[in-house]
Amino acid sequence: MLFRMYTKWSDSKGYAIERVDYLAGEEAGIKSVTFVIKGEFAYGYLKGERGVHRLVRISPFDANKRRHTSFASVDVVPEINEEIKVDIKPDELKIDTYRAGGRGGQHVNVTDSAVRITHLPTGIIAQCQNERSQYKNKSTAMKVLKSRIYEMELKKKKSELEKKQSEKKRIEWGSQIRSYVLHPYSMVKDHRTGCETSNSGSVLDGDLEGFIEAYLRYDKKK
Repeated sequence: MLFRMYTKWSDSKGYAIERVDYLAGEEAGIKSVTFVIKGEFAYGYLKGERGVHRLVRISPFDANKRRHTSFASVDVVPEINEEIKVDIKPDELKIDTYRAGGRGGQHVNVTDSAVRITHLPTGIIAQCQNERSQYKNKSTAMKVLKSRIYEMELKKKKSELEKKQSEKKRIEWGSQIRSYVLHPYSMVKDHRTGCETSNSGSVLDGDLEGFIEAYLRYDKKK
């Protein structure tokens, strides 16, 4: 649902969105997905989406039509360009290839073209199965890996400047940055800024401008 929301938002901004990696849920939905959004100030707009999102709804997969609460953790990292150097030694990488899961028929990959790269010193993993070419998948995975390592270094420097370490919130009650309530009433509320709306359908269709602007004002005051 969040992936659809960000896709709709990207379309409304005229941004390009590319899905890099996708893992379906065991029963339904998405277990994890990595995607790239390309456009002017994309990271600046979306950095406030990082955190835990909470959804309350009547599950379409529950025959008894009971209300379910679910959580999704969102991470946002900037895509670095060639001018920014991230020093990664070849012997610090573990590169695995595997057969990507297709949708059947002509879409099934017949070679082990998917690539998973693990940065051994940090344990950071990036993978790509979007392309049939192993070379292209490796290139994209390396870009994602460098972006995540760069983001990690930025967080370390920020932590040192602020003389404290940031704590990663767990996916649980009380830790969410935003709630999307579809039952028994309709409301989307950001718990950091207090911004809220009863038009949850519009938000899930990509109307995030109010929440993004509220966060940017909130972040500027911190």
